Amino acid sequence: MSKKELLMLGVGDLIVDTTRPDEPFELVAPLFRSADVVVGQGELPFTSRGYSTFPDLNYSSLPCNPDNIKALANAGFDVITTASNHTWDAGVPGVEDTIAGLQENGIASCGAGMNLEEARKPVVIEREGTKFGFLAYNCSGPKGSWATKKKPGCAYVDACVSYEEGTPTIGGIPIVHTFAEPESLKAMEDDIRNLRPLCDVLAIAFHKGIGYIPARIADFEQQISYAAIDAGADVIFSHHAHILKGIETYKGKAIFHGLGNFVTVCEVEHENFFRYGSFIKMGKGHPKSQSESKEDQRKHTQELLRNHGGPFVFEAGGKECVFPPREINMSMIAKCTIENGKIVQAGYLPCLINEHGQPEILKNDERGRQVYEYVENISRAADLNVRFEWKDDEVMVF
Repeated sequence: MSKKELLMLGVGDLIVDTTRPDEPFELVAPLFRSADVVVGQGELPFTSRGYSTFPDLNYSSLPCNPDNIKALANAGFDVITTASNHTWDAGVPGVEDTIAGLQENGIASCGAGMNLEEARKPVVIEREGTKFGFLAYNCSGPKGSWATKKKPGCAYVDACVSYEEGTPTIGGIPIVHTFAEPESLKAMEDDIRNLRPLCDVLAIAFHKGIGYIPARIADFEQQISYAAIDAGADVIFSHHAHILKGIETYKGKAIFHGLGNFVTVCEVEHENFFRYGSFIKMGKGHPKSQSESKEDQRKHTQELLRNHGGPFVFEAGGKECVFPPREINMSMIAKCTIENGKIVQAGYLPCLINEHGQPEILKNDERGRQVYEYVENISRAADLNVRFEWKDDEVMVF
């Protein structure tokens, strides 16, 4: 095992649907290429053969051009996790072509497969004598995206929900309880225990979280994260909510509950697909830029409600909010420093996504402190066990 200090970086959702696929990564590629391991979440499939699997729900997203996978390799990604609520959006070709395309470009992947056994299979890569193991699970549904013994799809942990009457008024705001279905939770724990002897550093990727609501962490999110660490995981990277979520530590291990959007650029419109992104060009029913007036954004929100049933556009108390919220442009790069096969320090690099859809790495200045204060506030609001501290231009997690 190497005694050299190694660097592992983790980022959130990636959508590379543009005719200029290298451009969004220009500001971060130098850092990524210098790191030992970089892992990101592939939000959408890459295929030119796919078909819409959920057309009646206005849910399926148009897949990305498979040629754009090369941009991920050029940017320095070593691992892409593929367990997503959109894994099955383009059917069998989407799963097949995404896995094959990543492999052809020298990028390891986990979380999806041509059957459940393949989807649950880990990936292990070695750097300087240290072995890094990865597993990925979709915890956000829909069940149609899950792999089975005979069907392609993604690995998953089934999150269940129950509602309790919160007020004495029929139809009042309920108390929501969430928890992991025991069989799928045990399967995840078994996967981690099986992987543990095969690697030095074990990272889990969870596709989970309540979309666009900053501080709230559902009960099951902590349950599965703690269970993963109890089974042997060293760090948890999470995504799906398309907004930053809080960070906590459990038994000395960092849990990033939501890394937010990283590169989510969308330039293609299609009336049969639901699209979103970081403001290069938005799909039907979405604001094209954060520079639009509040009134224009309100109109777009209303159009979204009419066309798509209004996913992710409400805040506490049912008040209508601007979609997307301003916090959507905040992001981070999770950073883990490894020595002698162990994570000795976890932290993050604050980022803001600019008007070109490019994440910019910030310093300990006014803009960087904006992200720092936001993450600190939502972590405290969620009662998460964590302390943050600046070290030069990085934020350390304790």
